Amino acid sequence: MIQVAIRRLVQYGLKTYLFDKEDEVYITNKLLEFFKLDELGEWDELSDADKQLINSVEIKDLEAVLKDLLDYAAEIKIMEEDTITHRDLMDTKIMGLLTPRPSMVQANFAGLYKVSPESATDYYYELSQNTDYIRRYRIAKDVKWTAETDYGTLDITINLSKPEKDPKAIAAAKNAKQSGYPKCLLCRENEGYAGRMNHPARQNHRIIPVKINGSDWFLQYSPYVYYNEHCIVFNSEHIPMKVEKATFCKLLDFVEQFPHYFVGSNADLPIVGGSILSHDHFQGGHYEFAMTKAPVEETFQIPGFEDVVTGIVRWPMSVIRLAHQDKQRVIELADKILNAWRGYSDESAFIFAETDGEKHNTITPIARNRDGKFELDLVLRNNITTDEHPLGVYHPHAHLQHIKKENIGLIEVMGLAILPARLKSEMAELKDAILNGKNIREIESIEKHADWIDEILPKYQDINKDNIDDIIEKEIGIVFAQVLECAGVYKRTAEGKEAFRRFIKSLS
Repeated sequence: MIQVAIRRLVQYGLKTYLFDKEDEVYITNKLLEFFKLDELGEWDELSDADKQLINSVEIKDLEAVLKDLLDYAAEIKIMEEDTITHRDLMDTKIMGLLTPRPSMVQANFAGLYKVSPESATDYYYELSQNTDYIRRYRIAKDVKWTAETDYGTLDITINLSKPEKDPKAIAAAKNAKQSGYPKCLLCRENEGYAGRMNHPARQNHRIIPVKINGSDWFLQYSPYVYYNEHCIVFNSEHIPMKVEKATFCKLLDFVEQFPHYFVGSNADLPIVGGSILSHDHFQGGHYEFAMTKAPVEETFQIPGFEDVVTGIVRWPMSVIRLAHQDKQRVIELADKILNAWRGYSDESAFIFAETDGEKHNTITPIARNRDGKFELDLVLRNNITTDEHPLGVYHPHAHLQHIKKENIGLIEVMGLAILPARLKSEMAELKDAILNGKNIREIESIEKHADWIDEILPKYQDINKDNIDDIIEKEIGIVFAQVLECAGVYKRTAEGKEAFRRFIKSLS
């Protein structure tokens, strides 16, 4: 089967344009060397069924082809241990043999960019999937649905694409030698890196250089693709996240170069920031989130910026939207708002810019090109904690943490819930318990959901096997909307709206 598997992988590479026909023998020999084989068997010696298997290989077959190759690698002991982590390290090394050199990828991208920015990103996104850097077959495992709420249609996903590590792999990672190379998962040094037990392999990873606001950055895609063409734009230097005037310049410069993409930055403080604060980066993509569709419900003018369309967005979090044909006007007003918010306090609304020397106020900015104007959404954030809310006052509160406990980062801010993998099995258990009249409080794995279910059940006259999936999905969507309301510094009440207006007036 190894002969068939090698031939199938070569055919896959040809069909997905990872290399040209002229490279077929070279790639085949690299694979033979990898698997410690001296020769490739004669084509005529293969059965008709095997020939059909080789010639008919498709994109969807890659997972099975790699499995055959990895099984053989485990059998001949060229894989140290047969674990998920070892398999991921090895199959990435295999795909790296098929992946074009960085210079070739960059040249292709640059050539296609002259046709259109969208042609360039289409090529690069397809390549990132075909090289298996984005593992299509794992992304397909994510559970996704939409939920209708008072704020529009929210996206919900249970993330299953990150592989679970087995105990052996966890122990090996713990005992592995600590390395400062690459410094983090975003550094440019990841391109082509072999990986180790505590750092993923990236031989099939290619990055695209981009110049934004006069500085050197890189473009890549997220291997986990939470939405269409989920990209990451990262600084060429390993420097910490910082939201400042230059951030707005870079975001708007990027969407000027790639007008079909949005791009945003996580906030630069813990709790309200992203998972990687140590490396300056943005996230973007080709997708329209619920927040993008949300209308401006109240417009206002800032003295000196009467020409900039400015308003409060109808959204559970506190969002100011700016729009103008001249990106410099948007940048100047955004900088004014950021500086004002950094130092703004309103004790009656529990907004404190600083306590005990710790700064709390920051912004999550999102940029896009829309209807001939540069548009910038500024989401006001605050990371203050209290004894009652030790994880954050403007963070999912305790009664919602059975569904979502993690930080509300850029992607969630825009209306896409990234929920933990545990929920898939917990929801299955919950449905079984509800349909069969079991006491949820007596089931340890789902007891945390008992209060929530007690609230849900009276809302529905009849819950049965035909409608329970829709009911649970709808109610999770409602919880996520409440999570976003918790993260909003100004609440959707008369008092909250009035407090928001006070901040706006302070800009005059």
